[in-house]
Order: sequence, then C-alpha cells, then structure tokens
Amino acid sequence: MSFTQFGQTIGLSPALLRAASELGWTIPTPVQVQAMPAILRGADVQAQAQTGSGKTGAFALPLLQALQGQAPYAPRRVRALVLVPTRELAAQVGEVLRSLAQHLPTPLKVAVVFGGVSINPQMMGLRGGADVVVATPGRLLDLVNHNALKLGAVSTLVLDEADRLLDLGFADELAAVLALLPAQRQNLLFSATFDGAVHKLADGLLREPVKIAVESTPELDPIILQRAIAVDTSKRTQLLRHLFKTEGWTRVLVFVATKYAAEIVSEKLYKAGIFATPFHGELSQGARTQVIEEFKAERWEVVVTTDLASRGIDIAQLPVVVNYDLPRSATDYIHRIGRTGRAGQSGQAISFVTADAEAHFQLIEKRQNLSLPREQIAGFEPTEVETTALAAAAASAGAGNGGIKGKRPSKKDKLRAVGKLPSLGG
Repeated sequence: MSFTQFGQTIGLSPALLRAASELGWTIPTPVQVQAMPAILRGADVQAQAQTGSGKTGAFALPLLQALQGQAPYAPRRVRALVLVPTRELAAQVGEVLRSLAQHLPTPLKVAVVFGGVSINPQMMGLRGGADVVVATPGRLLDLVNHNALKLGAVSTLVLDEADRLLDLGFADELAAVLALLPAQRQNLLFSATFDGAVHKLADGLLREPVKIAVESTPELDPIILQRAIAVDTSKRTQLLRHLFKTEGWTRVLVFVATKYAAEIVSEKLYKAGIFATPFHGELSQGARTQVIEEFKAERWEVVVTTDLASRGIDIAQLPVVVNYDLPRSATDYIHRIGRTGRAGQSGQAISFVTADAEAHFQLIEKRQNLSLPREQIAGFEPTEVETTALAAAAASAGAGNGGIKGKRPSKKDKLRAVGKLPSLGG
C-alpha cells in the first residue's frame, strides 16, 4: 500500500498527504502503520523503533491532523508539546512539522526552542502563542519562568528519543515539565531502547498505552557494509588520511570520544589537506548549525564529532562513518553507524580496533550478533598488544624489578587507560 493510500484509509487530510508526498514519503514504515491510527483515535502510545524508522512522521502527521480540528492557539498557550534531547533534533523535528503543515488550510504555528542561544528571540517568537512547541527541557522551563508561555492547555505531549533524554540527565527537568501539564492529555513516548529507566518513565506517564515494538529485520535494516580494521592507537589518524585518499571518499563522519579529540584530529586532517572540521557540544549553536549545513552542502569533506551527532542528524547520502574511538555501548554503535545507509542508500561503517579496544569491540559484536574479520591495511599493520597483557608480562618478568624496561605505562598512559585523557593518533 502506498503512503497516500494508507493516509486516506486512516483519514489524513489531502493537504497533509500532499506535503508527505513532497517529502518523498512513498510507503509507510512499520512504526507509522502501527502508531498513526492509534494516535488519531486519541490513545497513548509507547513505541520502540530503531533509528531512521520514520517515527517523526509517525507522530507529526496525526498531531497536525488533530490540531486542525481544535480551536486556534491563545496568547502564551501551547496545544502540543514535543520534548527532545538535543538542539539538532529539535531543529530537525521542527523542520519536518513545518514542511508537513505548509499546505494546511488553517495555518499552524510551530515554535522550536532550545538552549545555547539567546532566549530573547525565542520569547519574541512565542508572542501570540503557538500550536506546537518543539523544545529541549531546560530551555522550555526557562521560557515558562520568563512567562513566555504556559503549558496548562497542552493536549498532546510527545517524548521523542526518551532514552536519550534520560541518558543526558533530563530526569529532573522532565518531572518539572510534567508537573506543569494538565492531567488530561494524550501522551506519546518514542524510544530506540527501553531499559529500566525508560520503562519506569513510561509506567508513570502512559495510560493503557498501545505498545509498539518494531524489531530490526533484514528487510528494514539499512544497507551498511561494516568493517573492522586493526590498527595501533598512534597510527589511527595516519590511517584515516590514507583511507580517505585511497578509497575515494567524498564525505566522512568520524566519531571520537571527546571534544578535545574532535579538535585535534580535525586539525591534523586539515593540515594534511583534507577539509575537516570539529563538531561538539561546546561549539555555539550557530557554529553547530553552520557545520551541519555546510557538511550537507558538501563544503566539508570530514566532520569529526562526539556522540552529539549520533542521533537526530539526518545527512542524505552520507557514504561513510568511521569509529575512530569505539562507542561506549552496542546501542551507541548502532546509532552511530545509522548516520549512513539512510533512505534506501547504501553506506559503509568502519571501526578502528586497537589492541586495548579489542575486548570492547568483541562485546559490541556479541550484543549485535556480528562477527567481523579484523582487516589489516598494508603499512599500518598493528604491533601493539593489550595493556593488560603487558602488565601481566611485567609481573611475570620478576617481582620487585619494576617490570620490563620500556614497557611500564607512563602517568599519561594510566590516565588514558581510565578515560581521563584521550588517546590520539599522529
């Protein structure tokens, strides 16, 4: 069934279906098929779906359909509230909502608010109220405290990427927001994962929800070639430069562990003649927006980022993702590599596996049912062995002699081993 046929079946307006068609939505995704009818009839929804599954459309279209049938917004009143964990996701969700609403006979006002920028323009933008507010929790509470908006008329609450909201420490802000909302409302909770904290949030928030779980299947999985390359820690940047030139890459998203690493690695690449730039949470919002827009326009060849870019950023036809540093968890691994192979396109995801990271990567493989061969690139064959093996060798070499000369880790090595300092390649 086409998206238009599905939309007509569940009662979406021609204006919304026209906008969805202009966005290239031709076939409804499984989460849309299951969630949209339930949302349209006013039910609470608990949905678990993988990244890139179309969940924004799953709540955006029914939300806009419902708002068309309600009275227009009143000063400082908000009718629908979408809470998201990051500025980038707020901007993306707001863009989708505005695109879908563009042909509606009664215009709807969508306001997007987040921290990291001046609050005054956002307060000005909320004058006269808004039909939908897409917000990060902290900035939303700031605006409430400035009397720029009121939440007592919210009829629908959406928590998008609820797991990430909790991961980023928004639990207290969420509780404060919920206390300001009316008791009678529709609640929609979307999350890629459902651990204990998310389940607890769902149990306290949702009333007899329709539960949806869209499992990852070969038919739904993006077409991503996953590779693991064994390399010494000190050779990773050189290997990255080598691969960029020999593999003919045009755009690459490189994930590192820290903002410091993002700055250093991008600087080394830039000095080597590759147009690379960092992307992390300490950049201003204006700078972050500019980097993403320029990357989409192919003005940057490489963006070196922290996990800030692992969710909520959709870059069409991004061919390659590189895990320069491995992610902390198997879930983060999936979100990272999910930046490529989107919208039916194929992509490539490469992980640099150092001796010290081998055990961690094996755990990621186990959790994701993977078994990737460890490639070795000529000229970059690894010589390092795991630090724990070195320590054992030092201990067995003879007690009290201080270990093997030249193999004892320095103070910086010890700090890097516990994550206090980044491990950087040349």
